Amino acid sequence: AAARLAAEQEVENLSGLSPNPEKDIFVVRENRTTCLMAEFAAKFIVPYDVWASNYVDLITEQADIPLSRGAEMKGKCGTNESELELSWLDQAYTLKLSFLKEGHNTSRGPEASWRLSRIQFTYDTSERTYFKDAVSPGKHTASSHRLSALVTPAGRSYECQAQQTISLVSSDHQKSVQLLLSEVRLQPFDIPADFVFSEEHKCPVDQREQLEETLPLILGLILGLVIVITLGIYHIHHKLTASQVQIPRDRSQYKHMG
Repeated sequence: AAARLAAEQEVENLSGLSPNPEKDIFVVRENRTTCLMAEFAAKFIVPYDVWASNYVDLITEQADIPLSRGAEMKGKCGTNESELELSWLDQAYTLKLSFLKEGHNTSRGPEASWRLSRIQFTYDTSERTYFKDAVSPGKHTASSHRLSALVTPAGRSYECQAQQTISLVSSDHQKSVQLLLSEVRLQPFDIPADFVFSEEHKCPVDQREQLEETLPLILGLILGLVIVITLGIYHIHHKLTASQVQIPRDRSQYKHMG
């Protein structure tokens, strides 16, 4: 049964198709059907301790660790729970994203949505590419607690071009690890067709930026319309008053009358 399940599941790292070298693309397929798609750029900011020059005091350095394009991946799809696991640099770094779909009651009736419910990042400070002379090198795990991120109505994909920061708590003396996500397009449930995202649900930051971009245009159009209407009314009024008989205001001009 396990062999049959493995044969029915496919995972693909399509990051090479992205024109942005910092953006990764991952696809999970089960029974020859896409069940999870994820596109995003990710970087971790990890604090770690090194010895000061006196070899007595500790100082904190910072490692900036990007998600590698050559990441190995695993995936798991379900009706209400899905998962994406990525690892790179010989398992020195592993990122696991867990998604949850759930229903809830609203004033409009029962509705469903999905969210990113858990993040787990494992890193090895003995790896020399990003960590230099770390004190007590070894593996640590940074994870989220009670996470509710990327909340999206069921049946839709999540999209956010703006950068988002998610804080994780590390087993390394409770240090705070920052996950920076940007250019995100993600859907872990209810994909309508192979390699096709559902209609996007934009994040609030993107919605606000879109409004800020379109608002001056809308106001300009309204102002232009008001000017055109005002000129039109003036033109009509001028024509009407010009066609009326002009009555002299100087009463001396009435002498020839009567």
